[in-house]
Amino acid sequence: MKVGNATSNKGQGPRFFRALRDILPADGLLVSDEERRPYECDGLTGYRELPLAVAMPDRLDQVEQILSLCDTQGVPVIARGAGTGLSGGATPRRDALLLSMARFSRIIDVDPVGRTARVEPGVRNLAISEAAAPYGLYYAPDPSSQIACTIGGNVAENAGGVHCLKYGLTVHNIIRLDVVLIDGEKITVGSEALDSPGYDLLALMTGSEGMLGVVTAITVRLLPIPVSAKTVLAGFDDVEKAASSVAKLIAAGVIPAGLEMMDNPAIRAAEDFSEAGYPRDAAAILICEVDGTEAEVARQIELTRSVFEIEGATKIQVSATEEERQRFWSGRKNAFPAVGRISPDYYCIDGTIPRQQLGRVLAGITELSSTYGLRVANVFHAGDGNLHPLILYDGAQPGEFERTEALGGEILELCIEVGGTITGEHGVGLEKIDQMCVQFEPSEIEHFHGVKAAFDPRGLLNPGKAVPTLARCLEFNAMHVHDGRIPFPDIDRF
Repeated sequence: MKVGNATSNKGQGPRFFRALRDILPADGLLVSDEERRPYECDGLTGYRELPLAVAMPDRLDQVEQILSLCDTQGVPVIARGAGTGLSGGATPRRDALLLSMARFSRIIDVDPVGRTARVEPGVRNLAISEAAAPYGLYYAPDPSSQIACTIGGNVAENAGGVHCLKYGLTVHNIIRLDVVLIDGEKITVGSEALDSPGYDLLALMTGSEGMLGVVTAITVRLLPIPVSAKTVLAGFDDVEKAASSVAKLIAAGVIPAGLEMMDNPAIRAAEDFSEAGYPRDAAAILICEVDGTEAEVARQIELTRSVFEIEGATKIQVSATEEERQRFWSGRKNAFPAVGRISPDYYCIDGTIPRQQLGRVLAGITELSSTYGLRVANVFHAGDGNLHPLILYDGAQPGEFERTEALGGEILELCIEVGGTITGEHGVGLEKIDQMCVQFEPSEIEHFHGVKAAFDPRGLLNPGKAVPTLARCLEFNAMHVHDGRIPFPDIDRF
């Protein structure tokens, strides 16, 4: 699907490109179709568009000058990391400069005493833990794409991962950001102190999807590597039993480092791909990891086993070695590429619900899957209610991507209906922009635009993403009045 609209910005002429070449290194501006093609989409491949050009700075002053130039000339800017995002947040526009931060890949400093690391946005997530490991430290948020995704993209989307239940999302594990605004001004939000006066701009900037500024350095919090960690793999013959076990385990006082759930289609795909030892005939599995001291881990493992047995688990395994623990996780970590082997395409949804609603939502997804005639493989960060239904489709079939989008939209609206939200870690991007109209009232949408205007008055940073216009919400909700899916909001408030 093509996105964006061409404009007649005067800044897109030869003078603009000459100015960019003067700012950038010799190989830092990509303009040919062949050079721009790898940047036409992020991990949401259903949306594609060639950018106006791709700028690849390698120094801070270049970023400042590029943004100032684009501000002066009225050229939109879309910042990009590794392009692993799944919501279309880095999808280009024909009239916009794509600003790649990939060359900002230095780990500036690791402070083992203060337990922090200062890194550039192009550093891979996993590389932070690798650099901290000699000091007995690591960086906790671990998205499944951590081998490739960058910390700058993690900040933009407020990424999480399988261990976010106990250790939190990106916002809970960073303490300072260096940011360049659209006019080229540098600001710092957060600090290395325990608290900062004024508004919490660090939290505001985290998850803002590149709409408020371009992050140029991040100070992350490091944690001691746990003394002990063990993983319980439990199979269930009924999805409802597995879902119930999640709430019961948390209620019993266990706070797992990670608690994941997979249904049978996801189990089979992952087992074929990774040979992780999953019970192929199980309706669902739970993967529960606990960490801490040896005594803490032993006590929590026994409690976890007891809860799973009471809730009807048909098979329970506890990792006996570090190799086995890693093997249990390998299937979950590789679930997305595994599903890619059984379908020409898949569409990954990201919504969050109250834990006690897991069973109800799974039943709803099954019903919607049947209605739309599209298979769904479910993978969950079950402990914190973060869903990742994978809708299997064939993009080569006319209309099938649009049908897949419609199914995804209904799943997200189901999340809202049970008291949840439309994203847990992937962001809104282009994918969920219409569901923002369901999640929020028009007055709330208006306030979001007010916040953006305070940082980006002309709306040049990542335009058209994350926050819909009031006109778009009016149109979307009007269409859905007729099919009865959602109530129409008070039109007078637009």
